[in-house]
Parts: sequence; structure tokens; C-alpha cells
Amino acid sequence: MAKIAISANTSWYLFNFRKNTILALIEAGHTVTAIAPRDDYSIKLEQLGARFIDIDIDQGGTNPVNDTKTFFAFNSIFKAEKFDVVLNFTPKNNIYGTVAASKNGTKVINNIAGLGIIFINENLTAKIARGLYKFSQRRADKIFFQNEDDRGLFIDNKLADISKTDRLPGSGADLSRFAISPAADDGVVSFLLVARMLYDKGIGHYVEAARELKQRYGDKVQFNLLGFLDVNNPSAVSKAEMQVWVDEGIVNYLGFSDKVEEEIAKVDCMVLPSFYREGVPKSLLEAGAMGKPIVTTDNVGCRETVDHGVNGYLCQTRSTVSLVEMLTKMIEQTHQERLNMGLASRQKIENEFDEKIIINKYLTAIESII
Repeated sequence: MAKIAISANTSWYLFNFRKNTILALIEAGHTVTAIAPRDDYSIKLEQLGARFIDIDIDQGGTNPVNDTKTFFAFNSIFKAEKFDVVLNFTPKNNIYGTVAASKNGTKVINNIAGLGIIFINENLTAKIARGLYKFSQRRADKIFFQNEDDRGLFIDNKLADISKTDRLPGSGADLSRFAISPAADDGVVSFLLVARMLYDKGIGHYVEAARELKQRYGDKVQFNLLGFLDVNNPSAVSKAEMQVWVDEGIVNYLGFSDKVEEEIAKVDCMVLPSFYREGVPKSLLEAGAMGKPIVTTDNVGCRETVDHGVNGYLCQTRSTVSLVEMLTKMIEQTHQERLNMGLASRQKIENEFDEKIIINKYLTAIESII
């Protein structure tokens, strides 16, 4: 059995997105160590049966001094621990964790969960990030991508050897936790957007669309937002901006929750008008698993979750007009038609995005490289 590390930029991420992977690794007889900055979820990782090692990672920062410190911290950990393999998640872990691990003889399996603004922008920061990916990913033993667009981009730009790459269906959805939960037929069509509150996620377009549709439909429509606010990111929505929208009566801000399924259960439709370069958004997979129709953009990662007109609608990126059009289609349907679309979502998630598919791929990859 192997000595495995699993690494991300927050303990919150590892617990909320990789809990079942950790449990499956432990059940298979491996020892698991979680490497992430300490937060309220670190103790929960230990309660799962994993060891925990704290590391300082400046998530959204671009300070080279901080990133150099992160690399050396990874290097010290891998030098001391002598892991057989590390599973890296989130960008800086994929970059600095990979270089440090390979330097110390630890096998590396990376997960590229979307590329954010790195391949959209042409500024210096984005160019440096692409260079770091090229330098680091050549040292990985296996690289999982969440969509074919990102995989193709890495191969075409010679950032990764095609033989080391594979496709995963996103992060998958836990079909037992996220069970079908039809919305009540109460005469109100309620929408929910779950994400970090970033303008890149289409928050601005969602609010603009909500303003227009509230004027048209009044209290017959409701627009909800759930997710971390005022995060360390240049695209972040501030608390003051959110409060203005709430006071105006356009949206309800629900904060953030570890029990997102309770909020998804209440609504008629999940929305994500993202123009961020996504992997496959977890919120859409979880909503689909709960039998909710989806409105999202015809964008990398997002489009994978929707068969247009079957389990939801795809709108144009960066277009409030297109978003309003697709939300109107959803509003004008009967309650039963929305429920039928939701059932199609559940079927799609069961067929293509079951979390067990991802976990089995990891178990197989670990076995093959060690």
C-alpha cells in the first residue's frame, strides 16, 4: 500500500470536494496526508482519518517572494516525508507542489480544474503563469483534465505530453448526498447561483438579468446567490456592492454553506453565466444530481453539463441579453416542464458525472504509476 499526499490551496476545498476520494484511498489501505493551509476544515480532514500538514499558500496573489516561500515549504515537506505519490489540486499546488515532489522522487498526479484567466489574458502575470505550467507539468506523471478544451490546449502548446494526460468528468457528484429534490409548485420561479462571488463567474450579468426580469415578473421570480464574498481576487464582488443589490431588492444573498444541498433543494433552476475558464463547475453537477434544470454559458467546462433544450439552456458568454432570453424560457415553462428538464439533468449526471467514476480513475492511476 502507498503513502499518499493530497494537496490543495485550502482545507475547505479538500474536505468539500475530495472527501470521498480521501475515504476511498484510506479504505483501499493507503495512508493519506492532507497538505493545505490550516482553516476550520483541517480538523475535519483529520477526523476522516488523514494526517494534516499546514502550508502557507497565497491563493490569489502574484508576489514572487510568497510563491518562492511556498515552493520551499513544499520541498521541505516532500524531502522529509518521502511520499510515494501526491495528488495535487488547485493551481499553485499543481505548479509548486509538482516541482518540489518530482525533485524529491515523489510521483505526481495533477488535476487541472479549469484555467481561469491564464489563457484568456495576455498580461505579464498570465504569461508567467503559462511559463510556470510548462516548466512544472513536464515533471508530472499523470495529468487529469476536466474538459477536452483544456486538455487540447495543453497538448497543442506543448505544456504536457499527451501520453500522460486523461479526461475526468469534472469533480463528479456524490449521487447519494445530492438526491432528487423537486421544488415546490408555489407560483414563484426561483433561481440560484452558487460560486465564489467573482465578476468572472458572471455575477454582474446575473444581477442585470435579475433586475430586468424582476421589473417584468415582480414577485413571481426570485434570484439567489450563495458563495464566498469579498475573496482575495481582482474580480471579487465587494460586500458593499452586494449590499446595494440586496437593498435594491434584486437578489437574495445567502452567504455560504457546507450544506449547499439544502439551498439547491428549494429552487427551480441553477444558473451560472460564467465566462471564467472553468473545469466543470461543481455547483452545476450537484444541482443536476438533485434534478434541477440548468442555465449556463456556452463556455469551456460549463457547456459539458447541458444538452440545450433537454435539461437546460446555454446562453452566450458576457451577454445579459442572451441570459435574459434563456431565463425567460425557463420562467415561461410550466412547473411540470421544469421538473421534466430536471429529471433529464439527473439522468445526465448519473450517466456521465458520477463521483465514483473519478475515484476509480484515481485508484487506477495510483496503481499504474507506483
